[in-house]
Order: sequence, then structure tokens, then C-alpha cells
Amino acid sequence: MLSQNIQPTNQENKSYDLQEILDLYHLPLMELVFKAATVHRDHHDPNKVQISSLISIKTGGCAEDCGYCPQAARYHTGVKGNDLMSLEEVEQMAENAKQAGSSRVCLGAAWRNVKDGPEFDNVLEMVRSLTKKNMEVCCTLGMITENQAKRLEEAGLYAYNHNIDTSSDYYKEIISTRAFEDRIETIGNVRKTSITLCSGGIIGMGETIEDRCAMLKVLANMTPQPESVPINALVAVEGTPMEDMEPVSIFEMIRTIATARIILPNTQVRLSAGRNQMSPEGQALCFMAGANSIFSGDKLLTTPNPLASEDAKLFRELGLKPQAQNTERHSR
Repeated sequence: MLSQNIQPTNQENKSYDLQEILDLYHLPLMELVFKAATVHRDHHDPNKVQISSLISIKTGGCAEDCGYCPQAARYHTGVKGNDLMSLEEVEQMAENAKQAGSSRVCLGAAWRNVKDGPEFDNVLEMVRSLTKKNMEVCCTLGMITENQAKRLEEAGLYAYNHNIDTSSDYYKEIISTRAFEDRIETIGNVRKTSITLCSGGIIGMGETIEDRCAMLKVLANMTPQPESVPINALVAVEGTPMEDMEPVSIFEMIRTIATARIILPNTQVRLSAGRNQMSPEGQALCFMAGANSIFSGDKLLTTPNPLASEDAKLFRELGLKPQAQNTERHSR
């Protein structure tokens, strides 16, 4: 039975305990999707989905040991490392993405943490340039200090992505070079600015359902809740410690998205990595369950992603329309 305390249109300031979220996750699937779709319609246009593009501005060579990541320098995954892209290259790729329907562009760099200096200065210039072109700009650069967050804010950054990945208990099983608390500290530094927060996780890394729901509990109990929550399905890459993991079922993905939608009513829930392994019908159920954002383009940093033409066809078949960009930050 669903806990009496859970209402389909809960307020953002509600505090959840783990059992409440588990009760939701384990509902009969059709009931869970119906509740999630109801919340979604109360807070969002169900026929609009944000299209985002992810540009890997610096690829490979990362010092971290994240068990899922092909960009870690210690793993032999065949990923070709690249130095930081030039401003001109990033501007062109962002313009191409905008023309293809993307309203958000995310700049990703394979760094453990941002270091002050010429490269960070170049990233700030990229943010300034793309913001002037009326793009919703997000960055994912690893750990950042409060001062670096403020410099990104001054440059006009709209959002910062820093995923918590999984539950605090399971985190140490997938990463040893950074603590879960380090993730929370970076999120706190972002929250000291007007930059919106993008933070989510990955399912299919060997975690339990309790871990999965504990991750959602952390996100739901943040004040304010993240404006964006990516839900990723592990893409098992040869050469990483998780290369032999079995893909999660589409129903696990739908349950995770639906649960996230109910407890994060105002958030953009992003159907992120793993879409290449999902059928059009599976993706449609994810949208019905409350996902209202995807990443477009043939790659998500280094892993395969559906082609933009495939997404356009899916949108036509489902009657979905791309969401316009939002460059106004939420007030604190």
C-alpha cells in the first residue's frame, strides 16, 4: 500500500524517508506510471521535451577511478584523449546543436576538479560566448570551489551538473578517489550562487533497489530540489570494471523515472545515458512516466546515443515538441 503521507501533487519542501520512496517504487507499474503522469501534467506540459546537447570539450585522461567511466586514465577503453577544445570549435558545435533543436548545451570536461588558470579561463570565455548567443549553458567540470562557482555565475552559466551517482552507502563500491561528501560539497558551492543545479545518478551498477531509492531520497530532500535530475542507465564499456554488467530492464528505468517524477514534481527529469539500448516504445513509456528531457547527438561524451534523426522521428510519432530554452535563473 502507498504511504498515506504521499500525495500525487506533493510540495517541494516535503521531506521523504526511504520507506516512502520504496513504497512508491514497488507500486504496480501501471498505478505508478499513472501517478507519475498525473504529477507531470500538474507541473509540466506533457507534450514538450527539452533537447540538450553534450559537448566533450576535454576528453579522457581523468585521474578518478569511477568504475563506470571510460575516460578514467587508469582503464584501457580505447577512448582517444583530447586537450581542451578551442572557443571556435565549441561555438560551431553549439550552433549546430541549436539548429538541430537543442535548447541547452552542456560543456563536459574530464577533470577531477577545476584548477584555476588558463584552461578554466577558456571555459569561462566559452560560457560567456554561448550565453550571449541566448543559449541555456550547463557545465560539468568535476569538483569546484565556492569561488569558481561564483566566477561561472559571473560568466553567465545557467546550470552546473554534478551527479551524486548512487546512494551514499554504495558510492564507495564504485569510486575510491572521491568521497560522496565531496559531491555534496560541490553541490553546496553551486547553491551559493544563482546557478541552477543538475544532479542525478546511474542505475545498473550492481546497486540494490534500496540504494536506488536512497539516491532519490538525497535528491528529493535537497532544499531547494535540483532543477534538473538526469537518470542514466549504465552503458557497460569494455575495459572498465563494470564491463560485464547486464543492462537494466526498461521497466527498472521506467520505475526509477516515475518515482523521481512524483517526489521531484517541478524538476526536469532527464532520460539520459542508455537510450541507445531502449526501444521507441520503452522511451515513450519513460516520457509518459515523467521524463521531459533527453540528450541529442550520436554520443554522450564517449558512449553511443541515438541519432538526432531518430529522435526527430520519435518526436513526430509521439506528437512531442522541443521545449524552448530558459535562460532565467530561479530566485533563491
